[in-house]
Amino acid sequence: MSTPAQNGALIKAMPAVFVLIWSTGFIVAKYGLPYAPPLSFLSIRYALSLLCFVVWIAVARVAWPASRAQWLHLGVTGILIHAGYLSGVWTAIKGGMGSGLTALMVGLQPVLTAVWVSQMGESSQGTSRVSVRQWLGLVLGLAGLLLVVSRKFGAGNEATLYTLGFAVFALFSITAGTLYQKRFVRSADVRSANAIQLGAALLVTLPFAWLETEPVQWTGGFMGALAWSVLGLTLGGSSLLYMLIQRGATTAVTSLLYLVPPTTALMAWLLFGESITVVTVLGTALTALGVSLVVRPVKTAA
Repeated sequence: MSTPAQNGALIKAMPAVFVLIWSTGFIVAKYGLPYAPPLSFLSIRYALSLLCFVVWIAVARVAWPASRAQWLHLGVTGILIHAGYLSGVWTAIKGGMGSGLTALMVGLQPVLTAVWVSQMGESSQGTSRVSVRQWLGLVLGLAGLLLVVSRKFGAGNEATLYTLGFAVFALFSITAGTLYQKRFVRSADVRSANAIQLGAALLVTLPFAWLETEPVQWTGGFMGALAWSVLGLTLGGSSLLYMLIQRGATTAVTSLLYLVPPTTALMAWLLFGESITVVTVLGTALTALGVSLVVRPVKTAA
């Protein structure tokens, strides 16, 4: 049986583990997309992930949400965070946008989240408006991202209306999904919540996948990418994202995504031999500083 100290250590480690897992999403796309069109790949991923969660729920006798409203809210977040975000990212990468530029586009999410929180407030959720210090952190984080992926601008035909459109679609989907979940979704078991979200994402994605003409190639590379997508990204990363949103302020949680592009760059260097320049190191330092400023709790007067 785990002790309170061990549970506390696990909770503190959740953000770092989430960043590591989430960063592999672009690596998996590089491995898997040569063998399958994006929506077909994602539909298979959703179906297998849903099957895993259903079996887990049955074995552990996990309770499902009691109210229809919670099923609806979880379905909406599943469509936004899974179907919308992932479809946009994977389609943009399949269309030729590099992983660095795609990460930059999606990395603007904390900025959009902060603007929304600043304008609308989250007083009903017990959180404060974005402080000046947090805004400074957001700016520094964005500057770090720009430095890390600066060499991607103007490289080939990465940035086209087609790829930019899907990247922006992914950006707004993950932002809206995160805010919606924090606002409407009540605390629930992460397994049943993920199962409902994946079921909704599958229902939305599958009809579009049938329109894709490129066949799926069931090669070793495809199977490996699919296995990690199901076990690591969906069962691991998505579950951590759900728990982090439920435990923390929305702006602080989404600011963790600032660390994804630098971490992805490091993974690409280890796996594919992509160079890491002085600009990359400087951008990573700025990003880490920015995230620390945003995530650090705001001090309130007694």
